Amino acid sequence: MKTTQSAPKKDVRVTIKTVAEHAGVSVPTVSKVLRNAYGVSAKARSRVLASIDQLQYRPSASARGMRGQTYTIGIVMPDVRNPFFPTILEGVEAVLAETPYVTLTGIVGKPGKVVSIVNAMLDRQMDGIIMIGQRLPPEEMKLVASALPTVIVAHHEPDALTFDTVNNDDLRGGQLAADHLLQQGYKNPVMVTITRQDIVRMDVDQLRVEGYRRALAAAGISVPRVVASADMLDDVTATIRHLLEGEDPPDALFGWADYYALEILSAVRALGYRVPEDVGIIGYDNSDPCSYTQNDLTSIDQSGQEIGRRAAQLLLERIGGRTEAVHVVTEPKVVGRGSTGRIPPLDEAAASNGAEFGSPQAI
Repeated sequence: MKTTQSAPKKDVRVTIKTVAEHAGVSVPTVSKVLRNAYGVSAKARSRVLASIDQLQYRPSASARGMRGQTYTIGIVMPDVRNPFFPTILEGVEAVLAETPYVTLTGIVGKPGKVVSIVNAMLDRQMDGIIMIGQRLPPEEMKLVASALPTVIVAHHEPDALTFDTVNNDDLRGGQLAADHLLQQGYKNPVMVTITRQDIVRMDVDQLRVEGYRRALAAAGISVPRVVASADMLDDVTATIRHLLEGEDPPDALFGWADYYALEILSAVRALGYRVPEDVGIIGYDNSDPCSYTQNDLTSIDQSGQEIGRRAAQLLLERIGGRTEAVHVVTEPKVVGRGSTGRIPPLDEAAASNGAEFGSPQAI
């Protein structure tokens, strides 16, 4: 088929047929590219994408909906306060950048709102959904996944058949956090996790707690200490004050997520303690604020962008027709910074960039 290089006049509506003629391919080939489906060569895909860009082709949303394809993906997030979530979204968008898919985000806020958000996405005929954390009862989650291709991030359910999951090895990550504190010379660490009513059904913190406890027990600490706090700064500050001013004060604190650890860091300094000399602090996520000079927070890296990329890839595969469940687990590692720096990193480069510790194992 001969390629037509001239763009149509502005008053002529650009259709999928127009794109096919301009790229010198068939209409089904353009359709496959738009759906990111299999069976299109890299060369043909490149030509189609170039034509779409040159012709400024925009598929009709109503027509796509009638055909069962809207090229929209729903993202459900628990809140906007956690600095780790944007890292996941960056990974998602990196995968979708070369496709016609766009994302629409729903913020849960209050736990009861998740049902209305998911229903709105179903009503708008979105092609798939990525949920960060699991906020639905199991039976409702199965119904949603049976109606809409679904990938869940930060929810461990390796036996699930109707949806995919992408997680960090949170059990191993908890172990690495405890081991790092012990290696740095701390002898009386305490983990600060989130209260049950705040975390709802999210289970990643439970695995981190279990990993932390196992590592300390293996080191001879028979009763590893874990306390729960609501996730407002005043609540975290009150919890830290109670720990540091009570009997047997800890010399190190492990925040179950970075946004907790950052609040712990602020609270410890506000109470007049030095970090890391008096109290060492470690978080989980290795989100961007950890590397800010004023924070210099040691954290467990869980490859946020990779988690987002894998979630997007799995969802596109689900949309493309895959039905068998896939469950992905990424490996954690410790990124050491000044907040636990009792023992200096091995070299200056490690000190400036964050020294990596531990030998994570995949599940």
